Amino acid sequence: MSVKQDDQFGLRGKAIEETRLPAVGVRHDFETIGERRIGMITQYNGRRKLLVYDERDPDSCRETVDLSEDDARTLTEILGTPQVVQNLQEVQQAIAGLTIDWLRLNDDSAYAGKTIGDTQMRTRTGVSIVAIVRADGTTEPSPAPDSRIESGDTLVAVGTPEGTLKASELIGPS
Repeated sequence: MSVKQDDQFGLRGKAIEETRLPAVGVRHDFETIGERRIGMITQYNGRRKLLVYDERDPDSCRETVDLSEDDARTLTEILGTPQVVQNLQEVQQAIAGLTIDWLRLNDDSAYAGKTIGDTQMRTRTGVSIVAIVRADGTTEPSPAPDSRIESGDTLVAVGTPEGTLKASELIGPS
């Protein structure tokens, strides 16, 4: 979906392309006057990524920058644009009350070197681990309970917001 900024907010501006990313969030892209593509992904868990696309291949992302909520607010203030306040709870509940979170396993986690089954994640938190993003960047989709998790791995967890918070506490600080 393409939304012209002046149509929505009464401001002059370029068209903003909105793309829903199933189970991830929403991506907004636009092209600068200098014909560079810039974008922002707002994940259902509230995290944001600033995207800078490659000049030669506008479909390829050259660089991403993770932004905290404070970072996004500061960037908005620097740019001097009006901030559109979004109800994060509403966004998190957009998929039938579920949220997806990325839980990084640190060296001090009690579960580093153990299996997903050892965590008893679903029983203890109601959260399902739907993938493991390994420290080397490879992905293990739909991991079995006997899949070993290591320090530096990121667990992709699906559950309620309360459950994913409990899961984060269970595996240790990220």
